[in-house]
Amino acid sequence: MSSLAIYYHRQHGPLCLLVYATAALLAGAAWYCRHEPPQPFLTWILSGSAMLVFLFAASFHHLTVADEIDRLRIRFGPIPLFQRAVLYEDIVGVEVGRTSFLDGWGIHMSLRGGWVMNLWGRDCIVLKLKKGTLRVGTDDAENLTAFIKSRLPEDSDLSSD
Repeated sequence: MSSLAIYYHRQHGPLCLLVYATAALLAGAAWYCRHEPPQPFLTWILSGSAMLVFLFAASFHHLTVADEIDRLRIRFGPIPLFQRAVLYEDIVGVEVGRTSFLDGWGIHMSLRGGWVMNLWGRDCIVLKLKKGTLRVGTDDAENLTAFIKSRLPEDSDLSSD
C-alpha cells in the first residue's frame, strides 16, 4: 500500500423518507383498527407490516463507504443488515462509472454482470475484482476512485487509467 490516507463517505438516500412515511401510515392504520372487528388479526397484521417496512427503511437510509486499513467496507445503514467488505488485494482495477436505468437502486446482480450496491443516483465506481465486478453507487466517485487507486499495489494492472 502506497498511502496511509483514510477514506470515509456517507451518502443519504431521500427515497427512504417515502418508505418511512409508508411505515407511519401502516402504524396509523393499525392504531385506528384496534377497535374495529376483526380487532386482533388486522391490528397485528398492520403493526407487523409497519415494523417490517420501518426496518427496511432504516436498513437503506444511507450508504457508507469506509477504509478499514486492508479492506473497503460498503455498508447500508443505520441498521447494518446489508454490508460487504472487499480486500484491497482482491481489486485488480477501479474506474468511475454510471449505473444504467435497469441497474436501479439496492443490492442485486447487474444485467451487465457483477453486483450493484446503490442507494441513490447513477454515479458509481466500478471495482474489477479477481472474481467478478462490483458497482458501488456514490456521489463522490472521483475521490473514491483516487483513494482506491492509492491503496492498490504499484504493480497492479490498472488498465482503467
